[in-house]
Amino acid sequence: EYEEERERGLDYHEDLYNPFALWFNLRERAACLIASTEIRDAGSFEKVREAEVRRRQDLVQGWEASDGFVRDLLLAADQFIVRRGEDRKTVIAGYPWFTDWGRDTMIALPGLALIPRRFDEAQRILCAFAEHCDRGMLPNRFPDAGEPPEYNTVDATLWFFQAIYALVTKTGDYAFVRQRLFDTLVDILRWHLSGTRYNIKADRDGLLRSGEPGVQLTWMDAKVGDWVVTPRRGKAVEIQALWYNALRILEHLAGKYQDLETEQLCADLASKACASFNGLFWNSQAGCLYDCIENGRPDAAIRPNQIFAVSLPFSMLPVERMKQVVETVTRDLLTPFGLRSLSPKDPGYRGFYGGDPRRRDGAYHQGTVWAWLMGPYVTARVRANGGTSEARREAAALLTGLRDHLKDAGLGTISEIFDGDPPHAPKGCIAQAWSVAEVLRCIVEDVISDERKLT
Repeated sequence: EYEEERERGLDYHEDLYNPFALWFNLRERAACLIASTEIRDAGSFEKVREAEVRRRQDLVQGWEASDGFVRDLLLAADQFIVRRGEDRKTVIAGYPWFTDWGRDTMIALPGLALIPRRFDEAQRILCAFAEHCDRGMLPNRFPDAGEPPEYNTVDATLWFFQAIYALVTKTGDYAFVRQRLFDTLVDILRWHLSGTRYNIKADRDGLLRSGEPGVQLTWMDAKVGDWVVTPRRGKAVEIQALWYNALRILEHLAGKYQDLETEQLCADLASKACASFNGLFWNSQAGCLYDCIENGRPDAAIRPNQIFAVSLPFSMLPVERMKQVVETVTRDLLTPFGLRSLSPKDPGYRGFYGGDPRRRDGAYHQGTVWAWLMGPYVTARVRANGGTSEARREAAALLTGLRDHLKDAGLGTISEIFDGDPPHAPKGCIAQAWSVAEVLRCIVEDVISDERKLT
């Protein structure tokens, strides 16, 4: 039996054939050797080892001048890109419990595949998800047993735009996007304007609304039975930032492809969304953004979701508001290992992640620290401070805790989450794709600012 799986409410009985068990009572400094008399090729191990050494050297080729943190993250990133079937590639969200999730894949793709210049694999992953786009939505999850994909997400589809924009920014391969992905993006826009699952639809104010009772659609998706811990129905702040960016990205692509009708439509929608966002979401009393607005009622909880209004390529905020958002997030949410999911000042804050499934999920997005959020935070902080050398040096110093964490929990990689309260013990998956990917991305793009140069 597996005790940790039992605590998480997962299957905990081993179902592999187990012909016998060996039990030993070991004394201090004693050793026990288990050997097999099976005849094996003695030279095969060394060949396998040499091949693996060469493969790892290839992964960091061109990065030899960078410091060890970047090289370690490149090696860690490789562990998440796997085969699905004979010829498809996908991303494992986290080890040992998660499979491939649409949201996690799109967020992690720039760090896992584009920074390491694995462009062919990035294209194959994007095409695989595009093939499963249904009613203008990307799958949130592919079940293990071959059942139909699940589409309970509002943001995976919008992160798809971000991943494609990152791809063309890195490669300049607009021809590939035109041939394989552009029509899917236009179809997504049409569905979001006319309406799709879970009441996802652009409102008359240009913003995107979503949600229905009992369904979790944003990345804050903890659910225990019928209890959706952080429902965030209506208009969530990061969804508006992603929606605005999707419009600007599609406007940009349509311009490249001489699709003037789509280009103008996206420009008009983006302008309306920007005006509405600044009018509705700014919390002047707190100097930051509301987290969510449902039926005209704003949620003033200080959460990290507002950081995306600063970090994404196209921001709706003036510079002064960008700075205020970063200051608020820094004061209330920043830790050495990422951002808290809720301010400790909030009565709903939970600083410890542990216990049975209900207690864990009750803390999952109610104060627990998420390492992947360090990526958008660093991007936002550097951008709000003008991208200066000083801002980059300050950002580099913020990553010391995660650098040291490579020697803790899952060795050589980054955990999924940490306790909100000090000493911020690592929890959840010992290796999380978007944790590794976003830290690697922000180091290369925002700290080093040159993919082949060490500062």
